[in-house]
Amino acid sequence: MSSNKKYWKSVEELNPSHSSAVETLKQKEFTQEIPVDEFLGDKETLESSSTTRRDFLKYVGFSTAAASLAACEGPVIKSIPYVVQPEQIIPGVANYYATAIANGYDFASVLIKTREGRPIKVESNSLAKANGGINARVQASVLDLYDNQRVVGPQKEGQETSWGELTAEVAQKLEALKGSDKSIVLLTQTFASPSTSKLISDFKQKYGNVSHVVYDAISESAAADAFQNKYGSRGLANYDFSKAQTIVSIGADFLGDWQGGGFDAAYAQGRIPKNGKMSRHIQFEANMSLSGANADKRVAIKPSQQKVALAKLYGKLFGTAVGGDLPAHLETAVNNAASELLKAGSNAVVLSGIQDVNAQNIVLAINEKLNSKAFDPNNPILTRQGNDKAVAQLVTDMNAGTVGAVIMAGVNPAYTLPNASAFVEGLKQTELSVAFTMKNDETASVSQYVAATSHYLESWGDLETKKGHYGLMQPTIRPLFDTKQFQDLLLELVGTSGSYHDFVKSYWNSNVLKGASWNDSLHDGVYVSSNSATVETADAFDSSTISGLGAAVTALAATSTSGMELTLYPKTGMGDGQQANNPWLQEFPDPLTRTTWDNYLTVSEFDGKALGFFLETSTFFSENSHDADGGLNGKYANVTVNGVTVKVPVIIQPGQARGTVGMSFGYG
Repeated sequence: MSSNKKYWKSVEELNPSHSSAVETLKQKEFTQEIPVDEFLGDKETLESSSTTRRDFLKYVGFSTAAASLAACEGPVIKSIPYVVQPEQIIPGVANYYATAIANGYDFASVLIKTREGRPIKVESNSLAKANGGINARVQASVLDLYDNQRVVGPQKEGQETSWGELTAEVAQKLEALKGSDKSIVLLTQTFASPSTSKLISDFKQKYGNVSHVVYDAISESAAADAFQNKYGSRGLANYDFSKAQTIVSIGADFLGDWQGGGFDAAYAQGRIPKNGKMSRHIQFEANMSLSGANADKRVAIKPSQQKVALAKLYGKLFGTAVGGDLPAHLETAVNNAASELLKAGSNAVVLSGIQDVNAQNIVLAINEKLNSKAFDPNNPILTRQGNDKAVAQLVTDMNAGTVGAVIMAGVNPAYTLPNASAFVEGLKQTELSVAFTMKNDETASVSQYVAATSHYLESWGDLETKKGHYGLMQPTIRPLFDTKQFQDLLLELVGTSGSYHDFVKSYWNSNVLKGASWNDSLHDGVYVSSNSATVETADAFDSSTISGLGAAVTALAATSTSGMELTLYPKTGMGDGQQANNPWLQEFPDPLTRTTWDNYLTVSEFDGKALGFFLETSTFFSENSHDADGGLNGKYANVTVNGVTVKVPVIIQPGQARGTVGMSFGYG
């Protein structure tokens, strides 16, 4: 049956006066003339051309480029047939292996499709009851395995070295620092790995003056602090949106990457009408997000006003008077949301993406007050362990000269930290700096030793994504280069014999499986238990700076609003930026703006016109050259925060709250 629905491809189509201009754009693939002369010159100037790969592919097309490259004469490579063909490999027939990804931002139990021993595709593991779904970044991670920019072996001061030499020198320097007045710091990603936490604990026990600082590039530290203060362990509250009839979200894009993501499947279940009813979703936010686009009621609101709105929502639910000023329409929206929450009772849930420990304390209190069925603090999420205060203190201590050694794994603070320059200066004052990395990134370039680490498809490991929900990581291909895992070095430094595979297996048999089959768990890639086997390795938590509920509400209600406000968010394809050189993700269109390749500033049409960023249709389609490189309807803008200025193209985004702009993480 044919459908008479009409789907708008852009907001310009809504205006009948723009019909001719829109039609012109449809017939013109590229808005600017392609600089053909720049890259189709003579042979002598071709190599020095500044033309980008993107412009080249615009002109010749992918098929033409591939045909041209295939026609080039290459070396003759002779294939050697199997002497004894492995039983499990049949040419043309794919094999699948269960493993897991845990790169500090994305955590998932997955299936890897291989052909003749080469991983070619990532798929979901349907046996996983937690973190079994995958996103674009996880699917694209297989391409990172074959990245020609990977570090192929260990380095010392920019020169190639051997693992034996690196390990011996690191051990010698650590022994010299042992018992001294300078600390040894392990600065790592969130591993969420029971076996790794045990190794780090053994390392701390051997050297004594060791601190483990966990750093997440896109932090949920405020939520983790509030949870640890209330429940005694570091983690994040879990949510099951299939059990919620009323969802109120204040600044939390829970259908995106909020607190690690993975909530979309349960949310979709609640959106299926049952007996004429389905969940109702109210979203308060500044940027247009996936969650806002799917909401039944969306309220555009500035980040500062979100804090006041949350405080007033608390007051309505608890029956207390709360101050603070909000425009009349926002006050009405908060009152209506409170009424719906009270009506739904335990079938309601409230969540917030406000990076403020006071706000997160209030959210926990509201969900306990509602006795929310969707709110689960007993099985917390363990994939965000970063501590912003500990990272800030580390930078201070490094510059004060009290840190002797920093061993880093899975982090690139010289790229992702707001005060990256202070970190680099502090790192220069340490006696030992080691960076475990797959690429010669910004942090590796300023470290004494670069430890080439393995891709997760070449590695052994484990993870506990939520309390009692475990996953196993196994290699699906032999290491392509001379690489080593961070855990392998820890084993050598603490003097434990055997491989990391042996260590994981032994730890699981003793602490996780407790009689269950190792082979079955490895085959399935997942295991569920009622207990957690992860050892706490971070320094003692300081709760002295966390306010009580009354003070928290007062502080939020007193938040003032002035000027233009910036909201930073993780892009669906780019995440925290560690896969920024992955072409699949650079060419992945954003699901809302449909743009690719670069960062941009989202601005409302009202503010765009007031600030002079908006390009009228008449000028956009008639000018041969303009400032809209990357933005279809906006110019360039200079964004300055704390003295740092970034020049980005402007995208006029419908739904953007007035007085706010949005920009993505992941581009430096």
